[in-house]
Amino acid sequence: MTDWPGSELSDEELDVAYNVRRKAGPELFARHMARYRTESERAVDGLPGRPGIVYDEESGERLDVWGVGGGEPRPVFVYLHGGYWMALSRDVSSFMARMLHEQGIATVVPDYTLAPKATLEEIVRQVRAAVAWVHRRGGEHGLDPERIVVGGSSAGGHLTGMTMVGGWQERFGLPEDVVKAAMPVSGLFDIRPITRIYVNEYVRLDLERAAALSPALLPVGRRCPAVFVVAENDGDGFLTQSRLFQPHWDAGDLMVVPDRDHFDVVLDLGDAESAVGRALVDLVRSV
Repeated sequence: MTDWPGSELSDEELDVAYNVRRKAGPELFARHMARYRTESERAVDGLPGRPGIVYDEESGERLDVWGVGGGEPRPVFVYLHGGYWMALSRDVSSFMARMLHEQGIATVVPDYTLAPKATLEEIVRQVRAAVAWVHRRGGEHGLDPERIVVGGSSAGGHLTGMTMVGGWQERFGLPEDVVKAAMPVSGLFDIRPITRIYVNEYVRLDLERAAALSPALLPVGRRCPAVFVVAENDGDGFLTQSRLFQPHWDAGDLMVVPDRDHFDVVLDLGDAESAVGRALVDLVRSV
């Protein structure tokens, strides 16, 4: 249990590798967060959809459906927001919805209960419940339950990985291939490094629980197609995570995006002219 990515580093070196807010600095970080909100509000302004649907009776958490259209059910991109499991929300995480709508793709953005109010095990259960809701109830809202693609940034990339692995679908009454494809962005796939950085004040993991919640250490089952996106100027820990997990998955491509950092690379999901936006549209259309 001692051999994990970065286990040889000091606590300070681990913080440098994984504390991307520190790397950005307070002013740039604040600008990024303001853009998340501004771009999300612009994307859904006047867009057909239905916000605030309760998808999980147990927690009462809600999701937004955006970009549905008349006629045939649309393939759906389920976006899981980041924020190290302790910040952000669906309200600032729909910046890709308009671009996808214009490409004939719907968007679903769920909230999940943030740490420390919820354990990471509970957060994982909730995002899996969101996928289950799309499969069972999405047809009522213009979504195609047979074309579900899941993606997310940072902690949302970790949660994406936890929907990609096997072993959980049966509990929710879902087919093993319910997630047809995935796009983790700056994801965390072996989260044992979290036990030694500031984030653990909120998620409160030990090595055993962190290993049990690490997609890179869990049974794979069916390997869905995937694109692993990471920014060239991301934290070193996030670059390492994607470079290690992508070959382990063995059914996806690694996209290292030049001239982007941890926070602005995800906004490319909403830009049809960007490499990331094009890859997202191509991935959804392939399922």
